[in-house]
Amino acid sequence: MKKGKKFFICLGILIVSVLLAWTSYFAFSRVGLSESIAPPIIVFVIFFTLISGIASHWVPGSTFLRFFYFSQWEKKNKALVCTLVVLFIVATILCALKPTKTEMIEMASEQVRNELKADEERNIKRVSVTYQSLYFINYVSFQSTTGEFSEKHVGFAGEIYSADDGAMKTVGNFVSYTYRMLGCEQSVLYGVKLTVFLTAASVACGLIISIFLALGKISRFKVLSKICSGYIFFFRGTPLLIQLFCVYLAIPGMVQGFSWKNFAQSLFPSVGAEAVYYGAFIAAFIAFSLNSAAYCAEIVRAAIQSIDKGQNEAAKALGMSYGQTMSKIIIPQSLGRLVPPVANEFIMVLKDASLVFAISLQDITTISKNIATNEGSFIVFLPALILFLIVTAFFSMIFNKLEKYFSKYY
Repeated sequence: MKKGKKFFICLGILIVSVLLAWTSYFAFSRVGLSESIAPPIIVFVIFFTLISGIASHWVPGSTFLRFFYFSQWEKKNKALVCTLVVLFIVATILCALKPTKTEMIEMASEQVRNELKADEERNIKRVSVTYQSLYFINYVSFQSTTGEFSEKHVGFAGEIYSADDGAMKTVGNFVSYTYRMLGCEQSVLYGVKLTVFLTAASVACGLIISIFLALGKISRFKVLSKICSGYIFFFRGTPLLIQLFCVYLAIPGMVQGFSWKNFAQSLFPSVGAEAVYYGAFIAAFIAFSLNSAAYCAEIVRAAIQSIDKGQNEAAKALGMSYGQTMSKIIIPQSLGRLVPPVANEFIMVLKDASLVFAISLQDITTISKNIATNEGSFIVFLPALILFLIVTAFFSMIFNKLEKYFSKYY
């Protein structure tokens, strides 16, 4: 089959999967069950996988669809996918049984219900209601602004439990803390989303810069080589936290009239009060990218120099220029050797992203620290650890698959 037809088949699968995902989501939302099914992105992944698996038998030889030849998967991969599917089905069933927000509020004590009814006619509310839902479990708390009462409830599997004391209090706290650290109903610059986005963007940008730094360091032009070597020495020899302070605090201090907030507002006029956090994120992105570039440069340099020198000599014999040799011969062969050290650098940056608490960005560390300070509950650091571990394990699995894929070529 021609490449053009394969491309349009893959594009058709993508479009059909998106349409089915959103259609199913809106169909459930019309009957009030939108909270009882997976978000559209998860529904899309399910439809996309199923359709691709079926189409893989009709389109032989497709590099993309080859991934969906389930019959050729290793046993451990089949077991992993089956386990995830079963867990997803169980979680979805539990989500369908989960009490609604209205049912949770109706379970409040008579005193709370009376106050809520009275609040409907008051200008200043006396009851603060916090509702948080984590797919198959939800949590609601009623807090009097005068301190007269406080009630908490957890909804799970069609039942509503009091979370004022005992084990359910711990469960309720875990749900509330995890909800906030995930950044639910918040912008991308909040919680886990901020940590992952900052890490991925910084390492990607740093990796691009590192290619030029590595080529500059091994260049025959001594001035260029010294400049690149000095850059790498500087950023590897100083703490990342100090570099972050220099970018975020020292640059506005040296450039009169400049502030990261105003810079963010000029780039994103509609952010409003969020400009402070956007400015801090831009500063963190620059600092992390420059730091990651220095470490990745040494990785790229080592990978390039690990290629046999005979490859260079053969390229020269064929009349290829230095740029052609690097872009078409050396760098493509070194990609497989880059994956393990780049994966290690990604995981390190993922954990170092917690340093942004120093400039008040709302990542996992900052949120957990604020909760511990405001509520005096240091159990919040346990779900923070678990979230970091889950994110790290997820990306480690992806990089392990990439390493195995590229290991076939060297």
